[in-house]
Amino acid sequence: MLINCVAYQHGCKMADLEIDQIGQWLRRPEGFVWVALRDATDDELAQVQRAFDLHDLAIEDARKGHQRPKIEEYGATVFVVMQLLELEQGELQAGEVAIFVGQNFVLSVRNRSQHGFLGVRERCEREPELLARGAGFVFYALMDAVVDRYFPLLDELETDLEEIEAQIFRPGAARSNIERLYELKRRAAALRHAVAPLLEVLGKLYGGRVPAVCQNMQEYFRDVHDHLTRINGSIDAIRDTIGTAIQVNLSMVTIEESETTKRLAAWAAIFAVSTMLAGIWGMNFEKMPELKWAYGYPLALGIIATAAGLLYWRFRRAGWV
Repeated sequence: MLINCVAYQHGCKMADLEIDQIGQWLRRPEGFVWVALRDATDDELAQVQRAFDLHDLAIEDARKGHQRPKIEEYGATVFVVMQLLELEQGELQAGEVAIFVGQNFVLSVRNRSQHGFLGVRERCEREPELLARGAGFVFYALMDAVVDRYFPLLDELETDLEEIEAQIFRPGAARSNIERLYELKRRAAALRHAVAPLLEVLGKLYGGRVPAVCQNMQEYFRDVHDHLTRINGSIDAIRDTIGTAIQVNLSMVTIEESETTKRLAAWAAIFAVSTMLAGIWGMNFEKMPELKWAYGYPLALGIIATAAGLLYWRFRRAGWV
């Protein structure tokens, strides 16, 4: 689905285009074309491939999707894949965007994501002095927008983790906490899979030999790299905290089970003494001296009650009951 196709020159919007009009605008000096597709069909990808002379392998990656975040060069064209993560009703949904950038064009192909980049286009058009730098600035703006969307997810992880930590020592909450912690761990892993590979390859866009389209935007790409470094560091800290919290909760489960075992053992000891005494006086041997005594029965009950009471008092002091 074609979202928009716009021609820019000297930092100003010139015209909205159809895909078959792209060729004539690409021949104009100091201008570029910005095309946005969502869940593109094979025919649409074939059209833009012909219009921008894109490499077959890059188009194949954009068509199939489910790619690891990466940055590749095909001649003068830079090809980037980034993951789009969205939290929908507590579930983390993963989409992706493939971006093709040349000296006079930018093409974004978004898949499996409902959040578009209209805000990025509006931001760029509000800054004509930067938009005049060409496709490189749009490339930076798209990458920056994707990375900025990771911060709310990171904040959500930290908030949920703080809520769980506040309940760690609440009796009976350990098992549910472990379930929530494993869900947080899964979301943190998904965010890390989106950030870490991109962090590894982003150095290609600043410092040393960089693609021609990025030459005048290196400091901006370095800023994106700094953001990714911060996010990656925070993810590592969250993962460490989650691991520690899981261990603490497992310890709490063990402690709670130990407390239950102690209570059961205390009551078992109390009833064991009573059972032992009742068993002794219940053997009915003919020569047992207590059998003919008038006060034997109430005395036996009193001894059993006294023994049970002493054991209960002792276990109570020890905190077992």
